[in-house]
Amino acid sequence: MTRRSHAPDEVSDVIIVGGGASGLSLAQRLVATESMTVTLVEAPDGPLRAPERTWCYWDAGSGELDEAVDASWSRLRIHDADGGVITVDPAPLRYRMLRSSAFEQWAYSRIARSPGARIVRATADTVRDTPGGAAVDCTAPDGRALTLQARHVFDSRPLAALPPARTQLLQHFRGWFVRTDTDRFDPVVADLMDFRVPQPRHGLAFGYVLPLAPDRALVEYTEFSRTPLTRAAYESALGHYSREILKLGGFSVERAEQGVIPMTDARFPRRIGAAVSRIGTAGGATRPATGYTFAAVQRQSRAIAAALRGDGRAVAPRPHARRVLAMDAILLRALDTGRIDGPGFFTGLFRDVPPERLLRFLDGRTSPWEEWGIGLRTPVGPMLRTAVELPFLRRRTHPAPRIGESHR
Repeated sequence: MTRRSHAPDEVSDVIIVGGGASGLSLAQRLVATESMTVTLVEAPDGPLRAPERTWCYWDAGSGELDEAVDASWSRLRIHDADGGVITVDPAPLRYRMLRSSAFEQWAYSRIARSPGARIVRATADTVRDTPGGAAVDCTAPDGRALTLQARHVFDSRPLAALPPARTQLLQHFRGWFVRTDTDRFDPVVADLMDFRVPQPRHGLAFGYVLPLAPDRALVEYTEFSRTPLTRAAYESALGHYSREILKLGGFSVERAEQGVIPMTDARFPRRIGAAVSRIGTAGGATRPATGYTFAAVQRQSRAIAAALRGDGRAVAPRPHARRVLAMDAILLRALDTGRIDGPGFFTGLFRDVPPERLLRFLDGRTSPWEEWGIGLRTPVGPMLRTAVELPFLRRRTHPAPRIGESHR
């Protein structure tokens, strides 16, 4: 049995556990403060490290992440179940995609410029409060025990079990990066939701196409439902979508990605100790009704960095406003009960709501007045019935999926 020394191996101002989108985003912001020492604990190479994945978000104009962005689109397209097409221009917003490898290189380059930053490759075993701060007990790749200590710890590791919820759906998907024999894609337009795919008995399904060049794209099959599919089922659905609906002709699959994202009205505790906070998906950054996470992670990391530079408080801010979470809880329950038709609901929003306002709504950045107007464009009766029902429903524990960081 490994014995740990009571004396810490290293002391810093901040420890960040986990080097995914949330951990790296916070680390690169904190090291910009030259007086702050930051230790980033990353899992060593092996099964604990996440595979390469894709993140998407929208913003206006140029930004600090431009050098890491792989592609972006000025127009978005929705296909309804009957083949109708809605194409919108959400200017000044653009939809952007970046690969985790490019984002990691961008963040590492900024972290490396700071003399007060250190990256520790180790497995974080326990995070615990200590007098005046918190400690992270780790195991190095060679089996050596390490104890790191700081005034503040931010833990981004996935939860072993999700908190109790009234409703839990999963957004689960598999995508192919395809290259076609001939030009098949319009690089200006991203297909955000294509409901021409066969719909499951419970929940909803859609195709998703992000063109990278006239002959290259990420083509994905996504479901909002209670349980993931088998890999064979995803492959079958992707094959049908690519060949029968998109009619891509000859193509090759260069690589694939797959993931599961919780869509839940669970309450995610952000403070788990006197000096320990959760961030990212573990801290509730994933938008329950859409699965989008990356933009909320950026807002959360900016707020934490500003607070530490200001009054020194380190509580991770709420990623989404309470009213946003309340609206999402109603939508999730309405979808789960089948009271609303999922494809019709989302198609109607894109048809009836100004696109820039809708994207801000999906990102949780609209005013209550704007949200009221959007709500009037939804099936009011079923939504009101669900809103009345929710307070009387018991929260219960749902099986925890194997969660990957959101590509949305």
